[in-house]
Amino acid sequence: MTKAIHTMIRVLNLDRSIQFYSTALGLELADQYEFEGFTLTYLRDPNSGFEVELTLNHGRDSPYEHGDAYGHLAVCIDNIEQTHHSLTEAGFTPTPVKSMQHNNKTMATFFFLTDPDGYKIEFLQKHGRFQ
Repeated sequence: MTKAIHTMIRVLNLDRSIQFYSTALGLELADQYEFEGFTLTYLRDPNSGFEVELTLNHGRDSPYEHGDAYGHLAVCIDNIEQTHHSLTEAGFTPTPVKSMQHNNKTMATFFFLTDPDGYKIEFLQKHGRFQ
């Protein structure tokens, strides 16, 4: 049996990314390791234990290219309207809330938020398969 434990993204400004993920997703600093040439920082969701690993490559100052293969990270939330409002009030710019229909039934209600390095995060209302 496997268990998803983290996803890794490369960032240009560690403090800015820590602040973003702490404020927008409620992640908490779990660990940080300094190496010659790079720093690994682990931010943990206190509810699920899932972590986002931020990798800072020392000396890098140009943005990373995400390519067209990677899509987004998704999180489930209890109240999509409240979360959208809170993020907007905190100075973030989430996309409008949308619903996706399948066979005339709501499959998903969601919005996206982009982090400081251009990675997209999907916020999904807990419903159906998204729990």
